[in-house]
Amino acid sequence: MFTACKEEEKPELILLEASAGEFEIPLDGSPADDIPIDRTISLRFSENLDPETISGSVILRANGQLFQVNTNLVSGKTLTVQAQGGFQSGQTHQLEILSSLKSSSGVTYGGKTLSFKTLSGALAINTFTLSGGESLANGRIQNVSLPFEARVAFNFPLNPGTIQAALQLAGPTTPALTFELIENQKVLQIRSATPLTDLSRYSLSIAKTLSGANGESFSGWQQEFYTAIDSNPKFALISDEELLTKVQEQTFRYFWDFAHPASGMARERNTSGNTVTTGGSGFGLMALIVGVERGFITRTQAVERWVQIIGFLENADRFHGAWPHWLNGETGATIPFSAKDNGGDLVETALIVQGLLAVQAYLNPDNSVEKTLIDQIITLWHEVEWDWYTKNDSGGLFWHWSPNYAWEMNLPVSGYNEALIVYVLAASSPTHPIDKTTYAQGWARNGAIRNGNSFYGQTLPLGVDYGGPLFFAHYSFLGLDPRKLQDQYANYWEQNVQHSRINQAHAIANPRSFVAYSDNNWGFTASDNSNGYNAHSPTNDLGVITPTAALSSFPYTPGESMKALKFFYYSLGERVWGEHGFYDAFNITESWYADSYLAIDQGPIVIMIENHRTGLLWNLFMKNPEIKAGLDNLGFTY
Repeated sequence: MFTACKEEEKPELILLEASAGEFEIPLDGSPADDIPIDRTISLRFSENLDPETISGSVILRANGQLFQVNTNLVSGKTLTVQAQGGFQSGQTHQLEILSSLKSSSGVTYGGKTLSFKTLSGALAINTFTLSGGESLANGRIQNVSLPFEARVAFNFPLNPGTIQAALQLAGPTTPALTFELIENQKVLQIRSATPLTDLSRYSLSIAKTLSGANGESFSGWQQEFYTAIDSNPKFALISDEELLTKVQEQTFRYFWDFAHPASGMARERNTSGNTVTTGGSGFGLMALIVGVERGFITRTQAVERWVQIIGFLENADRFHGAWPHWLNGETGATIPFSAKDNGGDLVETALIVQGLLAVQAYLNPDNSVEKTLIDQIITLWHEVEWDWYTKNDSGGLFWHWSPNYAWEMNLPVSGYNEALIVYVLAASSPTHPIDKTTYAQGWARNGAIRNGNSFYGQTLPLGVDYGGPLFFAHYSFLGLDPRKLQDQYANYWEQNVQHSRINQAHAIANPRSFVAYSDNNWGFTASDNSNGYNAHSPTNDLGVITPTAALSSFPYTPGESMKALKFFYYSLGERVWGEHGFYDAFNITESWYADSYLAIDQGPIVIMIENHRTGLLWNLFMKNPEIKAGLDNLGFTY
């Protein structure tokens, strides 16, 4: 009897389960859909695998492309597979497991191909760079090269047909853009056909119509940036001395050509019509002296203008000898500066008296016309009742008095600010003087005027932290000579030098990340801005640079101020330079440039550049023996 023998079955390595993260992949070869591109494939087998057979036994393809994979054996029976660089977006992938794979006991695998389709991913920007671009602390990008070039790296290859229509560059000019795709179509290089405008704000945008090579969607993108300075000068180069003269002459024209025709006074600003300014006209009186000495006008022309102005001042409204802030240039009547400010303004009065006394010192008493002017100036100066403005000896001087509102404005003239000249003139008056106690209590606040702290490495003797707006260092010192001026509270040369240096250092530090601030683009003081008018300073920095700030500091910071002057003139050119010199202010961050001129900003430029060059106005004003007596009375050395 024969017995039939059944053939013994061979053992087989079986793939029990396949998944991509939480998504199952069918083992019968049908594709799994909507697999995220960042998942890892997990393969679980019936037996422990032989690690030596894994390499080369797993092949991943998509769209005809072979992918490099990383494999990792987990707990003996589970193999993980990860595509280097991730799966392709929106594509069907084939994962082939070859028969070369074996178990640790030598059992072979029969082989299988799995299939899955990935989701269409989101197209995103990995990196963005601009040629020459420099990021400020708040993310603003400045100094972008004028031959524009950008490099945008994406996470997926791009569809070339969607690029051109998606690109847009907006700004003062809109040059055509060209592009090139490199690095497997993932990197977009963009260039402009023509250079961009310098020191300007642009915006590069890529619309959401851009798509990836495999249909990836894009949500859109935009980046604002600012271009660099054009190194080519906007005007012909001239010597530094010629440039100083040019600036003085052009700025002087505000007071000569644009003066009110009836009164000769300086209009408040270039749009003021009949509104003339008392303090600004004081600056104009001194600018006329510069005009004569520099040959911009003749002495006869200046005398005729002084006759006109001084005759107007004699008949204009005054309040206990003090003029108001604004006057009607036709009639001499008060124009209220604010609702209750319709009377005497002692600070504005001091600024015009400073100018009158400089003119008095310049005039020739041997000339009959000029002698008459001298006598008129002396009368006006002696008629100012400085002591009245102590408000019945209230411990200091007060800024305003009105016949309608009396002392309701109630603003003391206290330091430290632009008003030192008020106390010097009040102490110097031979007819209505104040005493040293009024100065100590009202101006110096019994020593509270002192500061003594260091800002940006500069020790500031007086005033608020960082010095405040820079006109504090200018208005009182158009005639009052600070070079050796000192009292118990400060050396005023040191005060003004340190204040000016702090002002420039703030622009260099640029803590609020405004565009184009630098050692040659600085100057913070009261001026116009895009929203009106403000007293700009390091602690009230709105991105506004005011040329008068740096230029009127020429005596204190000649090197730093010359850098600023050359930047304003050569780099910014006609954007800031016009018929009457430099316009009032600008803000590169906002792409805003004033078209306005203000008398109180134009005057110090002419005068302080002259004081830097020759000391002319300082020397004239300080010739007055009454001023010297007043300084002596207050305890100054000079």
